[in-house]
Amino acid sequence: MKIVVDQEECQGHNRCVVIAPELFDTDDYGYAHEMEGGVVPPELEEKARLAAANCPESAITIIEDN
Repeated sequence: MKIVVDQEECQGHNRCVVIAPELFDTDDYGYAHEMEGGVVPPELEEKARLAAANCPESAITIIEDN
């Protein structure tokens, strides 16, 4: 699984960072971005889904492995 934060949609609410600090960080302006190239370890997949579901702008895309 991978996550991608759409930088044009992110408004800096940072709910994702609060929910999954292992997966998201903020830049100098307070906008979120994915860490580790967006790769989500299996044990953090549920947190990634929860973070995406809680994004007010729906700025987080989840890409499932095939």
